[in-house]
Order: sequence, then structure tokens, then C-alpha cells
Amino acid sequence: MSLKIDQAILHAVIRADDGQLQCKLRPQPLSHSNALDDLVGELHRLYTAKAGKGYGHFGVPAGEDGEPQGEANEAFKAAMTAWRAGERGFVEFTAEAGQLLGQELGKYDFATGGYLLMAAYNHVASDYLFVALLSPKPSVSVSDEMEVHGSEHLDLSNLQLAARVDLTEWQADPTSKKYLTFVKGRAGRKVADFFLDFMGCVEGVDAKAQNKQLMKAVEDFVSDSELDKSERQQVRDSVFDYCKGQVAVGEPIQMKDVSDEMADQGLDAFYQFTSSGDYELEDEFPADQPTLRQLKKFSGTGGGVSVSFDAQHLGERVQWDPHRDTLTIHGVPPNLLDQLKRRLGSGEGQ
Repeated sequence: MSLKIDQAILHAVIRADDGQLQCKLRPQPLSHSNALDDLVGELHRLYTAKAGKGYGHFGVPAGEDGEPQGEANEAFKAAMTAWRAGERGFVEFTAEAGQLLGQELGKYDFATGGYLLMAAYNHVASDYLFVALLSPKPSVSVSDEMEVHGSEHLDLSNLQLAARVDLTEWQADPTSKKYLTFVKGRAGRKVADFFLDFMGCVEGVDAKAQNKQLMKAVEDFVSDSELDKSERQQVRDSVFDYCKGQVAVGEPIQMKDVSDEMADQGLDAFYQFTSSGDYELEDEFPADQPTLRQLKKFSGTGGGVSVSFDAQHLGERVQWDPHRDTLTIHGVPPNLLDQLKRRLGSGEGQ
């Protein structure tokens, strides 16, 4: 992995004797070591692979009228700007960030603290600042004398409070709305509200909405084409494969690249089609693979029933009757068929 760590540090957010959360600051960066390389490398891998990340920027939320609501919390941004300008050291910058996080956590009853990790590193010609609140997890270790000892390790598998600033993009284009990414969590942005508030960040690009609009545009475009059913699905598959590849390398979808992919399948001028329509697609935006998977598959769950099948089977192995609200499957999958036969053989389901 072509990842070069500049500096990294850990601060502990702990509960003091008076019950208040406070940040116990480390006075110097973590020493460069294989363990640090492994830690930051694994966090980079886990974070990049996280699905459904949010994309934002420093600022304040906008109301329905588009006007800013409230005042911006610029303390984190100001400290980071001073650090990048060489006016403040990395340790000093992260110490201020730790204090800001402690103050923000103090507003919530559920806050339990943890370890604030901040790492500045370079990957594929871009500089990044990774910020995460990691939770300790109890574990047991065995000594050389075969004695067992209780210890703690960082729980990397449950990475829920994390954000990453693309410093290169932020400095090149401060007006961008997507130079900062964050883990949304299963319940949406609310899981990360306090974490973003301490950094003074807001969501800027709705990746899911952009991906839904892309799917709609693809469907509209192929529907107007003279391609047959199989060729249309090949176009959908090509778009999905391109987007999946962008997810794998942590890069955004480029609309001109999507247009080129479709041109390779015999459909020209997709970029012009979306630009002249009402799709409101950005020239580039983050890929949301779960949303885009609908280009290849139909799936749904409800009332105790889950159904999923490749899009190419619609109208052939799978027949949909919208008037009767039914799906008919021709050729039941062998493993499902075996379960049905065993259950019916026992006398149930008759």
C-alpha cells in the first residue's frame, strides 16, 4: 500500500473524578514503527471500504431557503489551517482538537470517551488528515510464563466515529462541498452529529441521491435506445462495474467516464443527455454501491419475505404481474427447492 505517514498521535478522552469528560493529551507524536504503519494502514483500508459514507465541508447547515442557519464553529478549521500554514505544530493542533472534542462530548449523557487518533498521511499523491474516536475493548493476553493478564486493545472493527479530510482538495478548492468524508452509521448522519459538530462540518453532497439520479438517467437513456434487452443489461452492468471500481480505489464517479463506458457499449452522448435533462447530476460525486447495485439486481424485503434476483432474469425466469401483484419464479434455486421438499415431506405447508 502506497501510504506514507507524516505524523500521528493519540489523545485519551476520559471521565475525571468530578464526572466530567476531559482530554488527556499526549505530549509528542507516536514514534514511527511497524505497529504504527499497520494501525494507520488498517484504518485507511477499513475506512475506504466503508459503505454509505457522508461527504461534506467546513461550514453551517443551510435552511430550505438556502441561507445558512446558525453560526459556524470554526475552531477546528482555524487550528488545522494554522498547522498547514506552518504556524502551529502538529501536536499543538491535535491538542486543541482534543480539547474541542472533550467539550463537545460533555454535552451528551451517552458519551463514554475513548482514544482520539489523528493521523496525517499521503496516499496516491493526496494528503489526508484522518480523525477517529476509537473505543477500547477488553482482551486477555498470555505472558511467556503462561500467565494470563487483562488488557485493552483498540476496537478497529467497530469504526463508527471517523472522518477524513482530503487536505489536497481542500487547499486546491476551498469551495468544494466534498473534501471531507465521514462515517454515517446505520442510523444515518445522527450517529455522527456530535463528531462533525466538534470539527465544524456539515454534509455537502447527498451521495445516495446523486446515485439514484444516475440510475434514473441510465434507465431513461437505455429505454430510448434501439438496443435489445440483453444489450441494455450489458450497458447497466458496464456502468455498475465502472462505479464498483471507483469504490474500490476510493475515487468518485466521473460523469464523463460513465459516458465513455456507455459509448463503448454503443450508446453515445450520455453526458450531453444528462446535462440537458432535469437530473441535476454533478460532474463528479461519490459512488454509493448499495444504491447502484439495483442496476444489476432486483431485491426487496417485507412481511417476512426476501427476494433477490439478477435483473437479466426479469421477463424470463422471473415474471411480474403488476395487476395481480405476483412474482412467478420459473426454475426454483436448487438449495431452496431442497428445503421446500424436506419441509413438505415432513407434512408441513400442506
